[in-house]
Amino acid sequence: MANTLFLGKKKYICNGNKTKTMKRNKIIAISATALILVALLLFVIKNDNSSSVTIETATTVVADTVPEKPVSIKYGLNENNYVITYDTIKPKDTMAEILYRFGFDAQQVYDITQCPDSILDTRKLRPGQVCALFKSKDSTSAPRYLVYEESAKYYVTFDLSDNYRATRHEVPSEWCDNEIAGSVNSSLWTAIEECGASPQLAVMISEIFGWSIDFFGIQKGDEFRIIYTQEFISGKAQGNFKILAASFSTAGNTVYAIPFTQEGKEQFFNKDGNSLESAFLKAPLDYYRISSKFSNSRYHPVLKRYRAHHGVDYAAPKGTPVYAIGSGKVIKKAYQANGAGYYLKIKHNETYTTSYMHLSGYAKGLKEGDYVQQKQVIGYVGSTGLSTGPHLDFRVYKNGKAIDPLKLESQAKMPISEENKEAFGIIRDSIVVRLDAIPISNTTQSTEKEIVAEP
Repeated sequence: MANTLFLGKKKYICNGNKTKTMKRNKIIAISATALILVALLLFVIKNDNSSSVTIETATTVVADTVPEKPVSIKYGLNENNYVITYDTIKPKDTMAEILYRFGFDAQQVYDITQCPDSILDTRKLRPGQVCALFKSKDSTSAPRYLVYEESAKYYVTFDLSDNYRATRHEVPSEWCDNEIAGSVNSSLWTAIEECGASPQLAVMISEIFGWSIDFFGIQKGDEFRIIYTQEFISGKAQGNFKILAASFSTAGNTVYAIPFTQEGKEQFFNKDGNSLESAFLKAPLDYYRISSKFSNSRYHPVLKRYRAHHGVDYAAPKGTPVYAIGSGKVIKKAYQANGAGYYLKIKHNETYTTSYMHLSGYAKGLKEGDYVQQKQVIGYVGSTGLSTGPHLDFRVYKNGKAIDPLKLESQAKMPISEENKEAFGIIRDSIVVRLDAIPISNTTQSTEKEIVAEP
């Protein structure tokens, strides 16, 4: 008959006789006693010698552990495995001179410089660019790799053990978003600098709003808000930017630039869904001040008498690029000694023609009969003809009659389509809220500086 043995709450069934059961109980008792003694011994040791045991153990671990050298990657190679020699391109250096300094012989120099221009264009060497020679630490053999750092973003690697095989690489980069907002005190360029951002953003903003805002007429207190992204390589900021959204407030009116992709092309639209791009730019050059406006009676500084001036004069340094305000055909390219100097006329359509006067020169290759695109450079500011200093005399003709260029109204390009209005509205609302929430950061105030449009 089976016997039942209880240990705690567990029940075990024993099929042996009584003697076997007694022996088993004895073994269990001895085992339990032994476990208790071991536990007591460990408790005593822990309480009496815990400090010395811990310190001794820690010391042993530190002494016996050798930390591994962290991997350091340069140009896709583990720097720990190589001895690296660097050289910097100096003014008037050639690739051959750089290679000779590294110890290459004439044949090796020839082989390396046969690399296709699509991978390495030796005509584009610039002072300050870096070359690096990699030699293996565990060998006395010839150098393993030659690296030419074309820019912060691109480099070329020559595998010297594989017939000088060249490979062009792109350094991984990341784009980081940022927001700025500021108030104009002296110029847009300065205001953006006061926000701690690159003034290059001023150029980009003027291009985005160039159809709808006259940057020659901005006033003290005008405000801007910009959401943009900037490229970083190895943690270093690069001069590459992209405007994600923006707004500009002037004369009590705020114009928003909302990005939206329609028919495969991303453009900026205003709150109403109209494209910010129009048939005509607001001005034919960037940033510089208006020195004379449209008038039927203006005192001429050379002729010393009053007469009509049916144009707008933009004072700017000689050589400043001049743009076509809209697409059209060049119908006149000539010189007028006692008047316009070197000038151009562009016919945009059956209604509008524009004239660009006192140029120092024309865009290379431009001739009568050529078709030009909006914001294409057509010439450069000068002081030719009847002029007292470098400036552009810009004129607009509507149906053959001169009109004030500052009052030229232009039809916007394609607006948001009906099928895209709902999607655009969702994007617009979120961007407007985000832009309006950016606080003005530049607090510099100036009551004495004249507001000018130049950077």
